[in-house]
Amino acid sequence: MKVPRRSARQKNLQKDAEKEEAINLLEQKENTEEVVERSKDEETAVEEENFVESPVVSDDNDEDFSDDDGSLGESGSEDSHLSGEEDVFVSSDGEDSFDAKSDDVSGNGASGSGRDDTEHGKDDDAESDDSRTVVEESDSSEDEVDPRNTIGDVPLKWYKEEEHIGYDLAGKKIKKKERQDKLDSFLASVDDSKNWRKIYDEYNDEEVELTKDEVKVIKRLLKGKAPHADFDPFAPYVDWFSWDDSKHPLSSAPEPKRRFIPSKWESKKVVQYVRAIRKGLIKFDEKPKEEPNAYLLWGDDSNAIDRQGLAYIPAPKPKLPGHEESYNPSLEYIPTQEEINSYQLMFEEDRPKFIPKRFTSLRSVPAYEKAVNENFGRCLDLYLCPRARKKRINIDPESLKPKLPSRKDLRPYPTSCYLEYKGHKGPVVSISTESTGQWIASGSSDGTVRIWEVETGRCIRIWELGESVSHVSWNPLPERPILAVCMGEDVYLLNTGLGNAEEQKSLEELLRVETPSTPDDSDNDKTAVNWVQDDKHGGIRLKHFKTVSSVEWHRKGDYFSTLMPSDILHLIYIIGLIFQHDGTDVHLLVKMLWQTVLSISFLIHLLSKKQTQRIPFKLHGLPVSTAFHPSRSAFFISTKKNIRVYDLLKQKLIKKLETGVREVSSIAIHPGGDNLIVGSRDGKLCWFDMDLSSQPYRVLNCHPKDINRVAFHRSYPLFASSSDDCTAYVFHGMVYSDLNQNPLIVPLEILRGHASENGRGVMDCKFHPRQPWLFTAGADSVIKLYCH
Repeated sequence: MKVPRRSARQKNLQKDAEKEEAINLLEQKENTEEVVERSKDEETAVEEENFVESPVVSDDNDEDFSDDDGSLGESGSEDSHLSGEEDVFVSSDGEDSFDAKSDDVSGNGASGSGRDDTEHGKDDDAESDDSRTVVEESDSSEDEVDPRNTIGDVPLKWYKEEEHIGYDLAGKKIKKKERQDKLDSFLASVDDSKNWRKIYDEYNDEEVELTKDEVKVIKRLLKGKAPHADFDPFAPYVDWFSWDDSKHPLSSAPEPKRRFIPSKWESKKVVQYVRAIRKGLIKFDEKPKEEPNAYLLWGDDSNAIDRQGLAYIPAPKPKLPGHEESYNPSLEYIPTQEEINSYQLMFEEDRPKFIPKRFTSLRSVPAYEKAVNENFGRCLDLYLCPRARKKRINIDPESLKPKLPSRKDLRPYPTSCYLEYKGHKGPVVSISTESTGQWIASGSSDGTVRIWEVETGRCIRIWELGESVSHVSWNPLPERPILAVCMGEDVYLLNTGLGNAEEQKSLEELLRVETPSTPDDSDNDKTAVNWVQDDKHGGIRLKHFKTVSSVEWHRKGDYFSTLMPSDILHLIYIIGLIFQHDGTDVHLLVKMLWQTVLSISFLIHLLSKKQTQRIPFKLHGLPVSTAFHPSRSAFFISTKKNIRVYDLLKQKLIKKLETGVREVSSIAIHPGGDNLIVGSRDGKLCWFDMDLSSQPYRVLNCHPKDINRVAFHRSYPLFASSSDDCTAYVFHGMVYSDLNQNPLIVPLEILRGHASENGRGVMDCKFHPRQPWLFTAGADSVIKLYCH
């Protein structure tokens, strides 16, 4: 702040010593005026006080300072050489810096003026004695002035929009004073010499002038001293402990280590607080959300229950009783005897639950007849039917359906029956199409095998085998029109007689067995299968030692495999062979038995050399079906639960597929070789992507009954399944060359038309090799052709 100056004195500054001496004299004048002010209650003393204090705080004290200079000249002291032209400079830091400077200057001025230290000390003692006699400080609360406003500890912001700020002792409103603008308040502060002492009391809406004692207290606090001058911070130490009778000190133990090391528990607590702040559990400077206190006065209080754990639903409240439940209702509520008799003719659920009765007094009302029954029923409800809140998700069922392309865009595919092949007298168990698509072969349980012309439905050849046929399979090569037929323990390789003369000639040479193979004890392969010439049917007969269930051709047309599921008869046969060897070790016999059981179920035959080979793979379960890979030397073996893929060249397991179904019934390999479908006895159809996972890519619950056969189309993206529910399902199955794109599976059509026979439906299904047609064989001895 600026220090009051006189314009006439700005050019004639004197030496620093004269300035310091003037300030010292001002302080002496201040001390003398204190005594006078205490003894005399006059206004002149207050003006002199302003003269002393004006250089400390405010820059509005030009008048006071000038008046004091006049009084200083009238004192007649040795300071007469300080004429009216001198100027006094004070630091702009406020009263604190001025007081500090004045203390230092007073000491220097005393030495510079030639005074003795003793005289100066005597003057100080005299002044302090006088001040002690006059100034008596009191801590009594009676000296305090009661506040004018009586609202208490109420925030003043509550009265922000009001015209008053509270109430006085009489209960009258304390009106707000008009506030001056900044310019008017500045001019008023310049004109008022006492403005530096005034502070604004917002609570009482008035300006309060500080007394001299209050200013002194503020000065001492700013200097870092005690508020009261009589406080001695360096009082002598009082030893409260008596050392006369003590032999030892209180404790001679060294300081513990924990007093020098930071506490780890405090650091952990700090870390917890930091983490809570980062997670937002502890928030600062946030106002609490004001929740409405409204509530339903007459509403249900069921939502007011807040429990941890399972959701609770209160019991529904019963209907409040009406006039008819009164013990003395009005006459219009009491039914007549005719109405009561009519209630007996109603159904029990239509009868009224309560019939009003009239009693003269409440004491005559009998006990409730059904109280025990209703309490017992209520207990049963609580015990057997607990109420629980179930969260229901409101989802549109249509949104859960996958977005599939339209069936019109996926044509062609078989939709309707075009032709029927009739002639069998028993259920048609198996069918097979020729590689050119001109002929189709069928095997029935009536012991016949027939060959049909596809386009006309004409039967061109019949073989009477005399036993139920289990499976038929056509050679994949068009130049080898050979049909493999499984019937009991025999497999027939029949010459169909189709093709030109050259093909028939080569085929006759291929189906000729020069010397029949005889059982040899040293060769276990020959004991399993015997190649015999069959002149009756014109082909080769492979005699197996047990029932053959299926036969599958290799893509080259020279190899084919036969499947013989293991059973107890097979074990008895093997045990009989083992005990024919005399002197053989028992452990060796058991080992031979186990290896034989594992390898005898699958056999691979070579037609050109008339040889049979066992598969050296160990199986873990009952085999169901087999299949060759369409392009690689891999062999698929299906058990009831799993599917194993073996490499025939390296003779090792490549992959194992987990179906997760009850029992596998059939498998089919995609022409690409990386995907296959599996049909099961529980009506599930599984699609496997072998490059993706060993688990099914898709599981389709399409049939309510057993699936008998599944099949892929060779060229079209189609596959089908047939079931005992007399239906055949046709699907669109597109496999993309991009490995990042999953196969697309879309159900297309449900083909119906077969009749059920002895609980059996569609026994087999095969696609036409070149057209999008599907052949189905039913238990009703009919073969149907479905076209697009």
